[in-house]
Amino acid sequence: MGKSFEALLPEHEAFIEKQHIFFVGSAPLSAEGHVNLSPKGHDVLRILSANEVAYLDLTGSGNETSAHLEENGRITLMFTAVEGPPMILRLYGKGQVVLPGTPEWEKLSPRFTLLPGARQIIVVQVHEVKTSCGYSVPFYTYEGERKTLQNWATKQGEQGLNDYWQAKNVTSMDGLLTTLGQKLSTDTV
Repeated sequence: MGKSFEALLPEHEAFIEKQHIFFVGSAPLSAEGHVNLSPKGHDVLRILSANEVAYLDLTGSGNETSAHLEENGRITLMFTAVEGPPMILRLYGKGQVVLPGTPEWEKLSPRFTLLPGARQIIVVQVHEVKTSCGYSVPFYTYEGERKTLQNWATKQGEQGLNDYWQAKNVTSMDGLLTTLGQKLSTDTV
């Protein structure tokens, strides 16, 4: 059944690269805070090493993961086979948000196709890799990526995206400041 590893093995990397969707989980420290679980599509994940992965984070209606990483750093990425042999793979680690205009962004962004609406890169230092059976996960067939977000972001333009981020992405639903929120608050001081 389930097995635990200190780092990604080549077969884990091959499994991850075949997946068209993954899920990101994070939570605040407060017991009253909201646990966040976000699906991620498109070709946005990169394996940087056996203990480090990164994904290009696109604009969303919230920015919970960023706020949780600022508060406590905890993050889990989950991949599940919906085609082929069953398996679930989880990456447990500490995350960091990398914003455009920083040296870290300049170093990492060339590894990605920068899609319209790209807001930040989440880098995860993986301390545990865990696999489990996935026997109860149903089969699904991949049909393609939705272009809705990219079309929306292109229509907004740079100023429209900045306005949207200011309105929707500076704090979490529990009132925690995001990395973007911290940057925007220091830029206006």
